Amino acid sequence: MLSLLQPKTNITASVPQREAYEVILFALLIVGSTCSFLFINCVLLYTLRSKPVFCETSRYILLYNLLFADTVHLVSSLLLFLPSSFKVKMTYYACGFLVLVSVFTQSISPLTLAVMSMERYVAVCHPLRHASVFTVRTTGIAIAVVWAFAFIHILSRVIMLLYVFTKILLNPHMNELCSKEAIFFAPIFKDFETAHASTLFLSVGLAIIGSYIGVAHAARSASTDKVSARKALQTLLLHLIQLSLILTASMFSTIIIAIARTQDRSILFRIYNVCYVFLSILPRCLSALIYGLRDQTIRPVLMKNLCCQWRGSLCLNKSQ
Repeated sequence: MLSLLQPKTNITASVPQREAYEVILFALLIVGSTCSFLFINCVLLYTLRSKPVFCETSRYILLYNLLFADTVHLVSSLLLFLPSSFKVKMTYYACGFLVLVSVFTQSISPLTLAVMSMERYVAVCHPLRHASVFTVRTTGIAIAVVWAFAFIHILSRVIMLLYVFTKILLNPHMNELCSKEAIFFAPIFKDFETAHASTLFLSVGLAIIGSYIGVAHAARSASTDKVSARKALQTLLLHLIQLSLILTASMFSTIIIAIARTQDRSILFRIYNVCYVFLSILPRCLSALIYGLRDQTIRPVLMKNLCCQWRGSLCLNKSQ
């Protein structure tokens, strides 16, 4: 009788162990991929400050702003992901800070994509006016407006959160794992999130699509540079894909909750990690791939800096 029960006991005991191995494996893969992209982003950020042409061209100034926001968002997302994966609870203040940073930088990226799309439209459709419209000063003003909109969004959330805590007593030690939903738990935030996301992505989507249609129309003209127009169309299309991924990432929790109703915990965990990679990490890495590899001005300098960093790390390891 004991021999018949023993295999069942082993199988039951091996399930939590297998789940623990999966958590560690997924965590290592996600941390490894995120750190790799963070390294590329940081080298590209350094590259965009290494030459005067990058500091004086509106396109590269906007790219630097986009990359900076994406890099900060990657770091904050990783710091939110790791404690949740290992079921480590945080204080409400630490969790709230990370969530606010993540939400703040999440708003900057789509707005910057809209400005970059309009810059490409002016560069192709009105090349003679591009230098006077997108100067270093006007580009700086556009970036300041983008950050101001993102700050207003965060400030609105903080004011709403303070109002909620006038009705509910705040417990500094969270009973749940850290997440955006654990911080913004009141029903009012769901309506606010829907209204903000709809307005933001509809506006940015119209800006990108309008720029794409304008560039496509200009490409038919005999006076337009065909090569420049084709590259601008490809860039705008990639921006639209990037925006779609960011929009889907904003509905990440809704997707997971919908899947949780039909799947068990182990399958849900795998789906969660796959969605995290494709919806949270990938959209923030596309900027480096779109501009770092496709741009003829950036690519040679970026590859040189990447090789120098790689050789420097190898030399450091050998010396140790």
